[in-house]
Amino acid sequence: MWLPKTGNDEMRILHRGLAKAGIIFFLLVNAFVSLAQKPAPPNIIFLLTDDHRWDALGVAGNRIIQTPNLDRLASQGVLFKNAYVTTAICCVSRASLLSGQYMSRHKITDFDTPFSPSALAQTYPLLLKKAGYKIGFIGKYGVGTKHQPSTEYDYWSCTKKSQPDYEVLNAQGQLIHDTDTVSSDVQKFLGQFANQGPFCLSVSFKAPHELDGNPPTYVVQSRFKELYSDVIIPQPLTADPTYWNSFPDFFRTDQNIARQRWKPLLSTPALRAETVRNYYRLITGVDEAVGKLVEQLKALHLDQNTIIIFMGDNGFYLGEHGLEGKWYGHEESIRVPLIIYDPRQPTNRRGNKSTQIALNIDVAPTLLSLAGVPIPADMQGIDLLGNLKNSKPARLDFFYEHTFMGSPRIPKVEGVVTSDFKYMNYIEHGYEELYDTVHDPHETTNLAHNAMYTKKLKALRNRYKVLKQAAQ
Repeated sequence: MWLPKTGNDEMRILHRGLAKAGIIFFLLVNAFVSLAQKPAPPNIIFLLTDDHRWDALGVAGNRIIQTPNLDRLASQGVLFKNAYVTTAICCVSRASLLSGQYMSRHKITDFDTPFSPSALAQTYPLLLKKAGYKIGFIGKYGVGTKHQPSTEYDYWSCTKKSQPDYEVLNAQGQLIHDTDTVSSDVQKFLGQFANQGPFCLSVSFKAPHELDGNPPTYVVQSRFKELYSDVIIPQPLTADPTYWNSFPDFFRTDQNIARQRWKPLLSTPALRAETVRNYYRLITGVDEAVGKLVEQLKALHLDQNTIIIFMGDNGFYLGEHGLEGKWYGHEESIRVPLIIYDPRQPTNRRGNKSTQIALNIDVAPTLLSLAGVPIPADMQGIDLLGNLKNSKPARLDFFYEHTFMGSPRIPKVEGVVTSDFKYMNYIEHGYEELYDTVHDPHETTNLAHNAMYTKKLKALRNRYKVLKQAAQ
């Protein structure tokens, strides 16, 4: 390299300058290479079913129901075997899903109360939008139905009713089932936003929720009406009248909504068998929609960078304890399916069946973490996938609360759920339940007045007070 004739000092200065320039050039090149190699933010699809109990999936051990597409997602992702909701009613649970907070903190306790503008801004879709995501919502929003945040979303296709109609007329005058309508809207969203950067789509099916009425009914897609017709539906252990009769007088009344709805749908083996078949048929319809979604992601070449999360908004009694519905603290009511499928994970991490306690309040922080977005301090949930790497579970118990309406229609209940015991307190009446869920998984024997469990009862009472305070 030719250099001009200079003195020694000038030469040293020149060399130092060239060296510094070389270092700066090297750093700039590395920065550009690093930027080019940085993976694109993942697309996220959150799928929610309505009244979907944890064991109504083939992968959960149900040998009757047909859910091959959801089972496949679970086999390639993570199935959380102990997933729960912190309040088993749709409006509150959906607010917890969006905000990552207990009802005690987000204060949405009914079907009419919307998020305040400041609270809405801290829900996972709006936080992802702020981070550059396109966001969409399809189906049943379910929070403050009269004040929906449709203008905040890039794509919005939600009913203004608190519950969608199962069948609506299309432009050609044909009746279209809600599950098919939702599936069609998913296809429209993906077609529109596939090439517009990262997206987060929240999809809320009405299925398998009953159609409210007197009596309630199940409206099934015509192609599934004969499915399961030749299958024998077994009676659950706690469908025996003994268990309904064991409830205290304030609970054991015909004014109890769960008992009212039980009568026309589950009060005989024949009624129960057909109700369960219809419930399963609606879930199989959702599974079909999930299969179509996965196929479209492949066709659009989005399948390798799109995370799919599937969950139920609360569980559902199908005759257990002489009840229909949700609300109370039994496993049938509060335990739900939860699958997280991330195609970016190495194959040796797929097919994991986690036994850690997962909650609906964990959905928002988990989604934000997957997108690389900071989790707000006010969120009370955890990053589920991040915590799978820990040798110890992130939580050993959680606070349960349900205070909508109250006695006699829906007696208010709060409590603590642990990995081996459950404590529930009907707060209007001071009535306590204590179940050993390891040795009594069907919750047949209330141990609250058993002298052998006095110490355990006292410990869970104290823990209940601590968790109740922390939930606020």
